[in-house]
Amino acid sequence: MSKKVAMRRRLLLGGAVIGVAGLLAAAGAVAFADATLPDDFSDGDADGWSKSGGAWSVVSDGGNKAYQQSKVASELARAFAGDADATDYAVRARVKPTAYSSANGFVGIAARATGSTSFYRLVVTSRGRVELHAVKSGAVTVLSGVDVTVTTGAWHTLALEVSGGVLRGSVDGTAVVSGASTLLASGRVGLTTAYATAAFDDVTVSSVGALPSPAPTSSPSPMPSASPTKAPATSASPTKAATSSPTPSPSASATTSTAAMPAWPKPAGEKKVVATVPVPASGLDGGMKRYYGIGDGGQSESQDPMFKLADGAVLQNVIIGAPAGDGVHCAGSCTLKNVWWEDVGEDAATFKGGASARYTVDGGGARSASDKVFQHNGGGTLTIRNFQVENFGKLYRSCGNCSTQHKRTVVIQNVRVTAPGKALAGINTNYGDTATFSGVTIVGDSGRKVSICDRFTGNSSGAEPPKTGSGADGTHCRYSASDITYK
Repeated sequence: MSKKVAMRRRLLLGGAVIGVAGLLAAAGAVAFADATLPDDFSDGDADGWSKSGGAWSVVSDGGNKAYQQSKVASELARAFAGDADATDYAVRARVKPTAYSSANGFVGIAARATGSTSFYRLVVTSRGRVELHAVKSGAVTVLSGVDVTVTTGAWHTLALEVSGGVLRGSVDGTAVVSGASTLLASGRVGLTTAYATAAFDDVTVSSVGALPSPAPTSSPSPMPSASPTKAPATSASPTKAATSSPTPSPSASATTSTAAMPAWPKPAGEKKVVATVPVPASGLDGGMKRYYGIGDGGQSESQDPMFKLADGAVLQNVIIGAPAGDGVHCAGSCTLKNVWWEDVGEDAATFKGGASARYTVDGGGARSASDKVFQHNGGGTLTIRNFQVENFGKLYRSCGNCSTQHKRTVVIQNVRVTAPGKALAGINTNYGDTATFSGVTIVGDSGRKVSICDRFTGNSSGAEPPKTGSGADGTHCRYSASDITYK
C-alpha cells in the first residue's frame, strides 16, 4: 500500500495525520474526486499536482519528504491538486518559508482555484503579515490582514477554510484572519509563492466548521499585486460549481440556445504534457481528460503550443488546464469541438491557415484570458458557435501587425459572454475584415462596457495598430440590436 493511500485511510478512519497538529476529525473529511489528497510526498513524487511558474520538486527535508519551490525570483509560482468542483472545505498544509527576494514576497496556500490566476489564498508575507486574498484573473483584493510572526526556515501550519462566501485562515492552530467574497464558488487546492522559496508538506482537505473565529484584525496595509493587473472595483458574479459529469454534446448545432449552455465539465482524468502534442488529420478525441504542463502560465508569445493541428484535423472532448503554453495552433483548416480552456495563458488558439482555410470552434468555453482568446494570424474564415467565455480581454482578434496580412472573416453565433471583458472582436478594416454576430448573450455587463466590435487599421510592420472605431457599421462590423441580449 502506498503511503498516500495509507494516509487517506487513516484520515477516513478518524486517525490523526502525523506531523500536523490540530487537524479536523476524520469523520468530516472531504472526499475529492481524484486520489491526490491527502499528500505527504513521502512516496517521493508529486503526481496529480499541476504546476504553473517556479521550479517545483520533491526533496528530502530533515528525514522527511517535502514539495519545494526553489526559484526565488519567480514572480508567481503555483501548484494545484484536487477536485475542481469542490465547494466548501478547509485545506491545511505545513509550510516552511526559506527565503524572500522582494518586499512583495509571500508564501501560502490556496483554495477554490479555477485556474492559475483565479483562487483564494492565505499567505505569510516578507513584511511580517498574514493576509487573506481574493484573486480573480490576476487581480488581487486583500480581504484581511494582521501582523503575525512567522519564522523563515521553520515549519508552520496554515489552514484556509472556504464556506459559501465566508473565508477564514489560521496559523499554527490560531485563527487570525477572516473575510467575505463571492468571486469564486468552487475549485482546487493550491500551494503558492511569490518572490520566495518554500517547502510544503502534509497537505490535507477536510470539512468546514472546525476553525475557531479569529480575533478582530487590523486594517490590512496595501498589498502590491504580484500581477500588474489592478484589483477590480466591484465583485464579479460567483462561478457556479459543476454538479455532474460533463454532458455537452460535441455535435451541438449552431441553433442551440445560450440558456441551455452546459455546465463547465469535470475532467475524466489528467494527462501531463511535456512537449507539444501533434494532432494529425485523423484527429484526436481526448475523452474529456485535462491536459496541462506546457509553459509557465504567463503571457510570453514564445511559448510552445499544447496542441498543433495538421490541416483538416479535429480536436475534440478536451479540457486544457494550466499551464497551457500557447494553447492550440491550427496550421490549416481545423475544428475544435467541445474544447474547454480552464485558464487561458497567452492565447487559447491561434489560426494560421491560408486564404481558403475554414476553422470552426463548436461548443466548449474559455476562462481567465487576460488578453486574447482566439488569435487569427492566417487567412480564411473562423466560425465560433455554442461557446461560452468568462473574464477575458478579447474573444477574437484579427492580427493587427503580422508580417503577412490577410483579409479575415469571423462569424460569432450563439455565444454566452460573462463579464468582465473588453471586446468580442477586433478586426482590420483596411484589409477587408468582417465580423458577423448573432445570438450573443452578455451576462453581468449592466454598464455595457464590453465592446461588441472594434475596428483597427492594421499593418505588416509590427507597429501597434490604431483603433478607428467601434460598433456596427453595416460593412465590417455586422449586427443589429436584436443580435445582442444583456442579462
